[in-house]
Amino acid sequence: MILRIFTVVAAIEIVAVAADWTVVQWLTKPLLGPLLILYLLRRGRRDLVTVALGFATAGDIALLVPGQVAFLAGMGFFLGAQLCLITAFRPLPRPFVAAYGLLWALANLLLWERLGALAVPVLICSLALTMMAAAAAGISRRVALGGLLFLISDLLIGLGAAGLRPPAHGVLVMTTYAAALALITTGWVRATRPA
Repeated sequence: MILRIFTVVAAIEIVAVAADWTVVQWLTKPLLGPLLILYLLRRGRRDLVTVALGFATAGDIALLVPGQVAFLAGMGFFLGAQLCLITAFRPLPRPFVAAYGLLWALANLLLWERLGALAVPVLICSLALTMMAAAAAGISRRVALGGLLFLISDLLIGLGAAGLRPPAHGVLVMTTYAAALALITTGWVRATRPA
């Protein structure tokens, strides 16, 4: 039931982004993380993935506020989320660390000059995000896909911050982000279910 509600709320949020309905976005986006937290709590989960979703919720709210200060605050909250997930998913599988690390280096190299004052914060946050995606690959296929989609979502945000917005940018960001949260959460429950 909770996952169905999450799916409906995520769909409304994506439509709101596409239609640029700011008020609706303020109503729906902050619900994504709490719905998944409730899903975890109802399954007796009070762990770092639950905490990560709390950080993600704070980041979602911060990123709804226009301006660079709010953007940096949002990045800080999402950094907290990634650090929680890395800790929950450890150890990091070396082959994925190498592959994702190469992608991280390449993306930051290409976007560095375009990001200006945001280059260093993006470098730090994207490193944590990249290591989270690598760590997720060691949990299960579902969690790995969630980690990859989280990485893609934030890469799209980075492209936007660099002034390189692909068509339907906001819709792509929210679709990959909502899917990432759902896959990581449900995959974590499945992968850590008691035998």
